[in-house]
Amino acid sequence: MMGRNEERTLANLKSARSSLIDPAIATHRGRIVKTTGDGMLIEFASAVDATRAAIEVQRSMAEQNAPLPHELRLEFRVGIHIGDIIIDADDIFGDGVNIAVRMERIAEPGGIYLSDDAYRQVRAKVDVVFDDMGLQTLKNITEPMRAWRARVHDVKDAAPAVKPVRPALPLPDKPSIAVLPFQNMSGDPEQEYFADGMVEEIITALSRFKSLFVIARNSSFAYKDKAIDIKRVGRELGVRYVLEGSVRKAGNRVRITGQLIEAASGNHIWADRFDGELEDVFGLQDKVTSSVVGLIAPRLEQAEFERTRHKPTEKLDSYDLHLRGMALIHQRASLADAYDLFKQAIELDPDFAAAHAMLAWTWMGRQATSGAPLDGPERFEAIKHARLASRLGEEDALVLSTAGHVLTYLGHDYDLGSSMVEEAIVLNPNLGFAWYSRGWVALMCGDTERAIESFDHMMRLSPLDPLRISAWIGTSHAFFWLGRYEEGCEAAKRSLRFNTNAHSLGAFIINAIRAGRTDEAHKAIARLLRVHPGFRTSHVSEAFPVRGAALRDQIGVALRDAGLPE
Repeated sequence: MMGRNEERTLANLKSARSSLIDPAIATHRGRIVKTTGDGMLIEFASAVDATRAAIEVQRSMAEQNAPLPHELRLEFRVGIHIGDIIIDADDIFGDGVNIAVRMERIAEPGGIYLSDDAYRQVRAKVDVVFDDMGLQTLKNITEPMRAWRARVHDVKDAAPAVKPVRPALPLPDKPSIAVLPFQNMSGDPEQEYFADGMVEEIITALSRFKSLFVIARNSSFAYKDKAIDIKRVGRELGVRYVLEGSVRKAGNRVRITGQLIEAASGNHIWADRFDGELEDVFGLQDKVTSSVVGLIAPRLEQAEFERTRHKPTEKLDSYDLHLRGMALIHQRASLADAYDLFKQAIELDPDFAAAHAMLAWTWMGRQATSGAPLDGPERFEAIKHARLASRLGEEDALVLSTAGHVLTYLGHDYDLGSSMVEEAIVLNPNLGFAWYSRGWVALMCGDTERAIESFDHMMRLSPLDPLRISAWIGTSHAFFWLGRYEEGCEAAKRSLRFNTNAHSLGAFIINAIRAGRTDEAHKAIARLLRVHPGFRTSHVSEAFPVRGAALRDQIGVALRDAGLPE
């Protein structure tokens, strides 16, 4: 890149960095590892981010260079690879870096070359055509490597299909949609929660329509920070439409872009952009939701649409805290941090129903994952917040299902808990969380068939949901009471692939001992006591508060027969 006038070249490079390059890197979640004269080593969160940043820079530089004579042009070569690296203080090394450097060396000025590994990650996510440059012999790289050249100025019409890695799910009879995580374009990783929160609110609003089949938030978020092939997403989640977009937040301004795509064809059906003040972020949410619903369900009554305008709070600060807490509720180790965030949200907004409900949930989660009963004051606090949440959020399906679950599990109020989760299903039949809570409440009420039905429906609505791990545990217990012990073992083993808490181990133990798999049951007991040394058979009444002593006693007897201390 250095020309005959090195001083002028460096001055132009400095100007290009401040005006174009560094902002593009920040926008696309990149980090400058080091600079080497007229070169840079940059690390990105994904190959998609790296490619988008490179395209943005090269297109902008081409515009700047157009009126200049060749000798005054500032032109860059870009190489992109995805692979293993070695981190050493503020530097990175390894084959991943070496291959990216070699790709840059074979690129023409103004060009972008990608390795085959990087190309596979980006081909369905960026708007350019790629040329297969064949196998290339690269310096200090043992085997020839395939390279791909991005035609920076040629926009492609459609993404190539990618073979799905999961079996396709059948499409529901009614319109179905998955809302994928919106890309955070703010250049600030701390604002990820804001973009995620926008998506969650859109999902919640869409889910209130009984005429729509909406994939739950946790399954949609399984695709976060991954290269997305829309056709593949449609097959894996069993939906007809996919909504994707971005959020750019700067100061008090926010811009939301969205596009609705027909998954099977890849056709773009709708796209729009919404700008507004941060204080009116919920109004922007309403605009996006209104446009999407107006397209795929035009015959919905206006009265039904008004229900999408429900908002958890008008106080953005408390809402921010709530969003941060929601990101932490699925891991036992982070439940205490989630509790603190929900408590702060309540202090800012005492009428925030969802924060009260999720604070109660954190206490339930601590008992459920440890198997040890809560202290009296802890139980009292959980029940108090659950009851308050149900009064404040009596028309909020998430609040009612959460509070009903807590009041059944910790308060042993089976009738009230059951009525609350049923009301949640009526309010929002597409809310996977409500079906999950319905499954557990039905199980604690002794209705095993209803529990299995609820868990199955929850996992259909949200096939990739982290809560499916707990749903498998519930299904395992239901099979135990039905005498279907082998099926109970298999359901518990699915959970154990992800989690080894007292609940999942206990579910396997009681089924294994009754299925005659004594050695496996004994090994699981030893594993349980390593994870939770204080767990005892006497904890069953609190760890699994089933309505009716007979059902509860079956669990206790099975654990005792397997060798768990009294």
